Amino acid sequence: MSQDRVDLSVDLCGVRLPNPIILASGILGTSAALMERVGRSGAGAVTSKSCSLQPREGHPNPTVIKWGPGFLNAVGLANPGVEAQVEILRETRHRLRDTDVVIIGSIFAETVEGFARVAEALSAAEPDLLEVNISCPNVAHEFGAPFASAPETAAAVTRAVKEATDIPIIVKLSPNVTDIAVIAQAVEEAGADAIAAINTVSGMAIDIEAARPILANWEGGISGPAIKPIAVRCVYRCYQTVSIPIIGIGGVSSGADAVEMMMAGARAVGVGSAVFWGGVDTLGRIAQEVADFMVGHDYARVSDMVGLAHSGGGER
Repeated sequence: MSQDRVDLSVDLCGVRLPNPIILASGILGTSAALMERVGRSGAGAVTSKSCSLQPREGHPNPTVIKWGPGFLNAVGLANPGVEAQVEILRETRHRLRDTDVVIIGSIFAETVEGFARVAEALSAAEPDLLEVNISCPNVAHEFGAPFASAPETAAAVTRAVKEATDIPIIVKLSPNVTDIAVIAQAVEEAGADAIAAINTVSGMAIDIEAARPILANWEGGISGPAIKPIAVRCVYRCYQTVSIPIIGIGGVSSGADAVEMMMAGARAVGVGSAVFWGGVDTLGRIAQEVADFMVGHDYARVSDMVGLAHSGGGER
Protein backbone atom coordinates (compact mmCIF):
# COMPACT_ATOMS: atom_id res chain seq x y z
CA MET A 1 0.00 0.00 0.00
CA SER A 2 1.44 3.39 -0.95
CA GLN A 3 1.48 6.16 1.65
CA ASP A 4 -0.68 8.47 -0.47
CA ARG A 5 -3.52 5.95 -0.11
CA VAL A 6 -3.52 6.12 3.69
CA ASP A 7 -6.49 8.14 4.99
CA LEU A 8 -5.61 9.78 8.30
CA SER A 9 -8.82 11.81 8.53
CA VAL A 10 -11.40 11.03 11.20
CA ASP A 11 -14.95 12.14 11.88
CA LEU A 12 -15.52 13.46 15.39
CA CYS A 13 -19.14 14.40 16.14
CA GLY A 14 -19.69 15.36 12.51
CA VAL A 15 -16.49 17.41 12.36
CA ARG A 16 -13.72 16.21 10.05
CA LEU A 17 -10.18 16.21 11.45
CA PRO A 18 -7.36 15.92 8.87
CA ASN A 19 -5.64 13.50 11.24
CA PRO A 20 -6.51 12.06 14.66
CA ILE A 21 -3.80 13.81 16.71
CA ILE A 22 -5.13 16.58 18.98
CA LEU A 23 -3.30 19.10 21.13
CA ALA A 24 -4.66 18.41 24.63
CA SER A 25 -6.03 21.28 26.72
CA GLY A 26 -3.65 23.03 29.09
CA ILE A 27 -0.62 22.50 26.83
CA LEU A 28 0.30 25.47 24.58
CA GLY A 29 -3.39 26.35 24.25
CA THR A 30 -2.90 29.68 26.01
CA SER A 31 -2.57 31.95 22.96
CA ALA A 32 -3.60 32.09 19.32
CA ALA A 33 0.03 32.25 18.22
CA LEU A 34 0.91 29.02 20.03
CA MET A 35 -2.15 27.17 18.76
CA GLU A 36 -1.38 28.32 15.23
CA ARG A 37 2.19 26.98 15.53
CA VAL A 38 0.93 23.60 16.70
CA GLY A 39 -1.74 23.50 14.00
CA ARG A 40 0.69 24.34 11.23
CA SER A 41 3.13 21.76 12.60
CA GLY A 42 0.78 18.90 11.81
CA ALA A 43 -1.90 18.62 14.49
CA GLY A 44 -5.37 17.57 13.39
CA ALA A 45 -6.96 19.75 16.08
CA VAL A 46 -5.91 22.15 18.81
CA THR A 47 -7.61 22.55 22.19
CA SER A 48 -7.48 25.80 24.11
CA LYS A 49 -6.65 25.91 27.81
CA SER A 50 -9.77 25.38 29.93
CA CYS A 51 -11.44 28.69 30.79
CA SER A 52 -13.87 29.78 33.47
CA LEU A 53 -16.51 32.50 33.53
CA GLN A 54 -14.20 34.91 35.37
CA PRO A 55 -10.39 35.20 35.32
CA ARG A 56 -8.69 32.76 37.67
CA GLU A 57 -5.21 33.03 39.17
CA GLY A 58 -4.83 29.37 40.05
CA HIS A 59 -2.66 28.01 42.85
CA PRO A 60 0.51 29.66 44.19
CA ASN A 61 3.93 28.31 43.19
CA PRO A 62 5.30 25.73 43.11
CA THR A 63 2.65 24.36 40.75
CA VAL A 64 4.58 22.02 38.44
CA ILE A 65 7.43 19.60 39.11
CA LYS A 66 9.26 17.25 36.77
CA TRP A 67 9.66 13.74 38.09
CA GLY A 68 10.96 10.57 36.40
CA PRO A 69 8.58 9.64 33.59
CA GLY A 70 6.33 12.69 33.70
CA PHE A 71 5.05 15.73 35.55
CA LEU A 72 3.09 16.47 38.69
CA ASN A 73 1.08 19.68 38.51
CA ALA A 74 -1.43 21.70 40.51
CA VAL A 75 -1.73 24.80 38.35
CA GLY A 76 -5.35 25.16 39.42
CA LEU A 77 -6.73 26.03 35.97
CA ALA A 78 -5.33 29.57 35.86
CA ASN A 79 -6.90 31.41 32.91
CA PRO A 80 -7.92 34.91 31.76
CA GLY A 81 -11.67 34.23 31.80
CA VAL A 82 -14.15 33.44 29.05
CA GLU A 83 -14.33 36.93 27.53
CA ALA A 84 -10.60 36.91 26.85
CA GLN A 85 -10.76 33.31 25.67
CA VAL A 86 -13.42 34.17 23.10
CA GLU A 87 -11.01 36.66 21.55
CA ILE A 88 -8.16 34.12 21.65
CA LEU A 89 -10.28 31.55 19.81
CA ARG A 90 -11.44 34.08 17.24
CA GLU A 91 -7.85 35.06 16.55
CA THR A 92 -6.86 31.39 16.36
CA ARG A 93 -9.58 30.83 13.77
CA HIS A 94 -8.31 33.79 11.76
CA ARG A 95 -4.70 32.58 11.89
CA LEU A 96 -5.67 29.05 10.82
CA ARG A 97 -8.28 30.11 8.27
CA ASP A 98 -6.31 28.64 5.34
CA THR A 99 -5.97 25.23 7.03
CA ASP A 100 -8.37 22.43 7.93
CA VAL A 101 -7.18 22.28 11.55
CA VAL A 102 -10.11 21.84 13.96
CA ILE A 103 -10.45 24.20 16.94
CA ILE A 104 -11.71 22.92 20.28
CA GLY A 105 -12.64 25.28 23.11
CA SER A 106 -12.37 23.95 26.67
CA ILE A 107 -14.44 25.07 29.67
CA PHE A 108 -14.79 24.42 33.39
CA ALA A 109 -16.76 25.83 36.32
CA GLU A 110 -17.37 25.25 40.02
CA THR A 111 -21.15 24.83 39.64
CA VAL A 112 -23.54 23.18 37.19
CA GLU A 113 -25.06 26.57 36.37
CA GLY A 114 -21.58 27.98 35.87
CA PHE A 115 -20.82 25.34 33.23
CA ALA A 116 -23.92 26.35 31.30
CA ARG A 117 -23.01 30.03 31.45
CA VAL A 118 -19.42 29.61 30.35
CA ALA A 119 -20.46 27.20 27.58
CA GLU A 120 -22.92 29.74 26.22
CA ALA A 121 -20.35 32.54 26.42
CA LEU A 122 -17.52 30.60 24.74
CA SER A 123 -19.86 29.42 21.99
CA ALA A 124 -19.79 33.00 20.69
CA ALA A 125 -16.31 32.23 19.36
CA GLU A 126 -17.78 29.36 17.32
CA PRO A 127 -15.21 26.65 18.07
CA ASP A 128 -15.78 23.45 16.09
CA LEU A 129 -16.12 21.42 19.29
CA LEU A 130 -16.44 22.18 22.99
CA GLU A 131 -14.54 20.24 25.66
CA VAL A 132 -16.28 20.12 29.04
CA ASN A 133 -13.62 19.66 31.70
CA ILE A 134 -15.45 18.08 34.64
CA SER A 135 -12.40 16.22 35.90
CA CYS A 136 -9.62 18.54 37.05
CA PRO A 137 -8.47 17.17 40.44
CA ASN A 138 -6.99 20.47 41.66
CA VAL A 139 -9.93 22.87 42.04
CA ALA A 140 -12.90 23.21 44.40
CA HIS A 141 -16.35 22.21 43.17
CA GLU A 142 -19.98 22.72 44.12
CA PHE A 143 -20.27 19.17 45.46
CA GLY A 144 -16.83 19.01 47.08
CA ALA A 145 -15.35 16.63 44.49
CA PRO A 146 -14.85 16.89 40.72
CA PHE A 147 -18.11 16.49 38.81
CA ALA A 148 -16.58 13.47 37.07
CA SER A 149 -16.48 11.62 40.40
CA ALA A 150 -20.11 10.46 40.26
CA PRO A 151 -22.50 9.64 37.40
CA GLU A 152 -25.20 11.95 38.76
CA THR A 153 -23.05 15.08 38.85
CA ALA A 154 -21.31 14.25 35.56
CA ALA A 155 -24.70 13.86 33.89
CA ALA A 156 -26.02 17.08 35.45
CA VAL A 157 -23.20 19.13 33.93
CA THR A 158 -23.60 17.40 30.58
CA ARG A 159 -27.32 18.17 30.39
CA ALA A 160 -26.76 21.80 31.41
CA VAL A 161 -24.09 22.35 28.76
CA LYS A 162 -26.13 20.64 26.04
CA GLU A 163 -28.99 23.02 26.77
CA ALA A 164 -26.67 26.02 26.60
CA THR A 165 -24.98 25.39 23.24
CA ASP A 166 -25.53 23.85 19.81
CA ILE A 167 -21.83 23.01 19.46
CA PRO A 168 -21.00 19.29 19.89
CA ILE A 169 -19.57 18.63 23.34
CA ILE A 170 -16.75 16.37 24.50
CA VAL A 171 -16.95 15.50 28.20
CA LYS A 172 -13.52 14.96 29.77
CA LEU A 173 -13.50 12.17 32.34
CA SER A 174 -11.35 11.35 35.35
CA PRO A 175 -9.36 8.18 36.06
CA ASN A 176 -9.73 8.83 39.80
CA VAL A 177 -12.97 6.85 40.08
CA THR A 178 -13.99 3.27 40.85
CA ASP A 179 -15.38 2.58 37.37
CA ILE A 180 -14.94 5.14 34.59
CA ALA A 181 -17.29 3.21 32.31
CA VAL A 182 -20.23 3.99 34.61
CA ILE A 183 -19.45 7.72 34.33
CA ALA A 184 -19.03 7.44 30.56
CA GLN A 185 -22.43 5.79 30.24
CA ALA A 186 -24.05 8.49 32.38
CA VAL A 187 -22.72 11.36 30.26
CA GLU A 188 -23.64 9.57 27.03
CA GLU A 189 -27.21 9.16 28.26
CA ALA A 190 -27.22 12.85 29.28
CA GLY A 191 -26.37 13.90 25.73
CA ALA A 192 -22.58 14.01 25.41
CA ASP A 193 -21.46 13.83 21.78
CA ALA A 194 -18.04 12.37 22.70
CA ILE A 195 -15.87 11.68 25.71
CA ALA A 196 -12.19 12.33 26.42
CA ALA A 197 -10.37 9.86 28.63
CA ILE A 198 -8.45 10.71 30.69
CA ASN A 199 -7.51 13.75 32.75
CA THR A 200 -4.51 13.56 35.08
CA VAL A 201 -4.12 10.95 37.81
CA SER A 202 -4.07 12.26 41.39
CA GLY A 203 -0.69 12.11 43.09
CA MET A 204 1.71 13.71 45.55
CA ALA A 205 5.44 14.25 46.00
CA ILE A 206 7.13 14.94 49.36
CA ASP A 207 10.37 16.78 49.99
CA ILE A 208 12.00 14.47 52.53
CA GLU A 209 14.45 17.19 53.67
CA ALA A 210 11.65 19.63 54.44
CA ALA A 211 9.25 16.84 55.45
CA ARG A 212 6.36 18.38 53.52
CA PRO A 213 4.63 18.10 50.15
CA ILE A 214 6.47 19.89 47.34
CA LEU A 215 3.44 21.39 45.60
CA ALA A 216 1.83 24.38 47.28
CA ASN A 217 -1.51 22.63 46.78
CA TRP A 218 -0.03 19.45 48.31
CA GLU A 219 -1.78 17.16 45.81
CA GLY A 220 -1.53 17.40 42.03
CA GLY A 221 -2.20 15.62 38.77
CA ILE A 222 0.27 13.17 37.22
CA SER A 223 0.78 13.31 33.45
CA GLY A 224 3.28 11.86 31.00
CA PRO A 225 4.31 8.33 29.96
CA ALA A 226 3.75 6.91 33.45
CA ILE A 227 -0.04 7.16 33.08
CA LYS A 228 -0.38 5.68 29.59
CA PRO A 229 -1.35 2.16 30.76
CA ILE A 230 -4.04 3.72 32.98
CA ALA A 231 -5.36 5.77 30.07
CA VAL A 232 -5.37 2.79 27.71
CA ARG A 233 -7.36 0.77 30.21
CA CYS A 234 -9.86 3.60 30.70
CA VAL A 235 -10.35 4.00 26.95
CA TYR A 236 -10.79 0.24 26.60
CA ARG A 237 -13.44 0.15 29.35
CA CYS A 238 -15.30 3.13 27.92
CA TYR A 239 -15.35 1.59 24.44
CA GLN A 240 -17.02 -1.48 25.91
CA THR A 241 -19.78 0.70 27.33
CA VAL A 242 -20.56 3.66 25.05
CA SER A 243 -21.19 4.15 21.35
CA ILE A 244 -20.10 7.81 21.12
CA PRO A 245 -16.55 8.64 19.97
CA ILE A 246 -13.67 8.53 22.45
CA ILE A 247 -10.58 10.73 22.51
CA GLY A 248 -7.75 8.89 24.24
CA ILE A 249 -5.43 11.09 26.30
CA GLY A 250 -2.60 10.21 28.66
CA GLY A 251 1.09 9.55 28.13
CA VAL A 252 1.08 9.46 24.33
CA SER A 253 4.49 10.37 22.93
CA SER A 254 4.82 8.31 19.74
CA GLY A 255 2.84 6.96 16.84
CA ALA A 256 2.91 3.52 18.46
CA ASP A 257 1.33 5.00 21.60
CA ALA A 258 -1.39 6.63 19.48
CA VAL A 259 -2.11 3.38 17.63
CA GLU A 260 -2.38 1.57 20.98
CA MET A 261 -5.00 4.11 22.10
CA MET A 262 -6.91 3.61 18.85
CA MET A 263 -6.88 -0.15 19.13
CA ALA A 264 -8.23 0.26 22.68
CA GLY A 265 -11.12 2.24 21.20
CA ALA A 266 -10.07 5.87 20.70
CA ARG A 267 -11.11 7.54 17.46
CA ALA A 268 -8.71 10.43 18.09
CA VAL A 269 -5.76 10.89 20.45
CA GLY A 270 -4.77 13.84 22.63
CA VAL A 271 -1.12 14.74 23.16
CA GLY A 272 0.06 16.94 26.02
CA SER A 273 3.18 16.41 28.11
CA ALA A 274 5.15 15.00 25.15
CA VAL A 275 5.31 18.54 23.74
CA PHE A 276 7.66 19.51 26.59
CA TRP A 277 10.23 17.05 25.29
CA GLY A 278 9.64 17.25 21.56
CA GLY A 279 8.42 20.80 20.99
CA VAL A 280 5.57 22.02 18.80
CA ASP A 281 6.47 19.58 16.01
CA THR A 282 5.63 16.62 18.26
CA LEU A 283 2.04 16.24 17.09
CA GLY A 284 2.98 16.31 13.41
CA ARG A 285 5.69 13.72 14.05
CA ILE A 286 3.24 11.44 15.84
CA ALA A 287 0.71 11.79 13.00
CA GLN A 288 3.42 10.82 10.50
CA GLU A 289 4.41 7.82 12.62
CA VAL A 290 0.77 6.70 12.65
CA ALA A 291 0.71 6.99 8.85
CA ASP A 292 3.94 4.99 8.58
CA PHE A 293 2.48 2.27 10.82
CA MET A 294 -0.64 2.12 8.67
CA VAL A 295 1.40 1.73 5.50
CA GLY A 296 3.54 -0.99 7.06
CA HIS A 297 0.53 -2.93 8.33
CA ASP A 298 -1.85 -2.40 5.38
CA TYR A 299 -4.41 -0.24 7.17
CA ALA A 300 -6.13 2.08 4.70
CA ARG A 301 -8.07 4.18 7.23
CA VAL A 302 -7.75 5.12 10.89
CA SER A 303 -11.16 3.57 11.47
CA ASP A 304 -9.68 0.18 10.54
CA MET A 305 -7.69 0.29 13.79
CA VAL A 306 -10.27 1.73 16.19
CA GLY A 307 -11.33 -0.87 18.74
CA LEU A 308 -9.30 -3.60 17.06
CA ALA A 309 -8.07 -4.93 20.43
CA HIS A 310 -11.63 -5.92 21.36
CA SER A 311 -13.07 -9.27 20.34
CA GLY A 312 -14.43 -8.93 16.83
CA GLY A 313 -12.18 -5.89 16.23
CA GLY A 314 -12.87 -2.82 14.13
CA GLU A 315 -14.72 0.42 14.67
CA ARG A 316 -18.43 0.09 15.44
